[in-house]
Amino acid sequence: MLTVGVSMLSLARVQFAMTTVFHFFFVPFSIGMAFITAIMETIYVVKKAPIYKQMAQFWGKIFLLSFAVGVVTGLIQEFQFGMNWSDYSRFMGDIFGAPLAIEALLAFFLESVFIGLWMFTWDRFKPAIHVIFIWLVMLGSSASALWILTANSFMQNPVAYKLANGRAEMTSFTGLLKNPQLWVEFPHVVFGAFLTAAMAVAGMSAWRLLKHKNIDFYKKSLKIGLIVGLIFSLGTIYVGDAQTRMIIKDQPMKFAATEGLYDNTGKKAPWAMIEGINAAGHKATWKVEIPDMLSIMSYHKTTGAVKGMNTINRELHQKYDKKFGKDMNYYVPPKTLFWSFRVMAGFGTLFALVTIVGLWFMRKKNNAIENKRWFLYVLGICLWLPFLANTAGWFVTELGRYPWIVYGLFTIADAVSPSVTAGELLFSNITYFLIFTMLGGTMIYFSHKTLVAGPELDDGSENRVNVDPFAKGAFNHE
Repeated sequence: MLTVGVSMLSLARVQFAMTTVFHFFFVPFSIGMAFITAIMETIYVVKKAPIYKQMAQFWGKIFLLSFAVGVVTGLIQEFQFGMNWSDYSRFMGDIFGAPLAIEALLAFFLESVFIGLWMFTWDRFKPAIHVIFIWLVMLGSSASALWILTANSFMQNPVAYKLANGRAEMTSFTGLLKNPQLWVEFPHVVFGAFLTAAMAVAGMSAWRLLKHKNIDFYKKSLKIGLIVGLIFSLGTIYVGDAQTRMIIKDQPMKFAATEGLYDNTGKKAPWAMIEGINAAGHKATWKVEIPDMLSIMSYHKTTGAVKGMNTINRELHQKYDKKFGKDMNYYVPPKTLFWSFRVMAGFGTLFALVTIVGLWFMRKKNNAIENKRWFLYVLGICLWLPFLANTAGWFVTELGRYPWIVYGLFTIADAVSPSVTAGELLFSNITYFLIFTMLGGTMIYFSHKTLVAGPELDDGSENRVNVDPFAKGAFNHE
């Protein structure tokens, strides 16, 4: 086995985390914006109302910006496997190869081709034909997520493989697709993507309503955002519960860490909403608990004990230390997972409540939600919260697998490239950070400029924008 210095391993992990977190800012947003844009254009096809075409063109422009940044960051992320994690690529190449090849050759090309058709053919096809293009874009982006998560699900729960010549080899491609982890992870990610875009559209619309700009346009956009947000906040909560119950069985250390449990609970386990942890990090100094709730959340009944990290650590030592020939530490970062889980779940619940309140305010045709400034400020803040929730969810999923990069088969320390030095990693970390900062700033700048420019209206009363975000004068007055 490869022995790696702590600083080198830490730098490699920081670089992958930084790259993935930044990329994951844009992937769910891009998938969700394609979905919302498709809904708006479909309403236009059905109702023939020009304002919905204008909405599809306007919000589609922000989708195109997120897609462009997502592609760039995705390419940088793929370089990581050859640069810093070459031993991981050798171990997992046979498993990763098929789904990633399908993602690139089928899903990504489907998405890319029909994005071009959608952007440049508004006047060349009938609306009923043109709307198919954006739905195919949405299908392609969702299919990309499916194939990426097929590979990630194997890392969480290895299936359909055999170990040969020091590497994992696939025994059944359909077996990979039947991985039960995939079918809770995929809907959780995709529903979260739809929710992210819905809250972003609602939040951006709220900020413009505070300025009393294009009231009818942004109220209709807000309503679509709230409806989609309500549906998929509830959907995300449902599939998130299913995924959590699965990790109780498959990755018990991850679950115990999200609940801050070092010791086993009794048969009627309370749930700690929040707690203070002492300096050693091994014991809560205070808690706010709900009786029996952890048993209900874990087993959907009022009784059911949950193992603590100390017990699970002993069991994992007995199971894996002899197999790997060394004494390993199986504890995961409990403080990080405890708060990350609550940020993710708390914001998900908040989005459901906010969308219900918003739709209640908009229940009448003559509603004046633009005058409820306090609520528009709440929605404006909610524009940013899904990105924090997605990042927190990623922390739970990936950090909770420590010390494994492939659960039970291959450790993180054994996956690092043997030829990379700490100096090279430090230099590339700084370089990537600067690139990501520039890309993120560019995305925010042009998205803000798009909002300030306003939608393209037939009456010419507001600024007009080109659907192509890279066209000359796209953000300027005509």
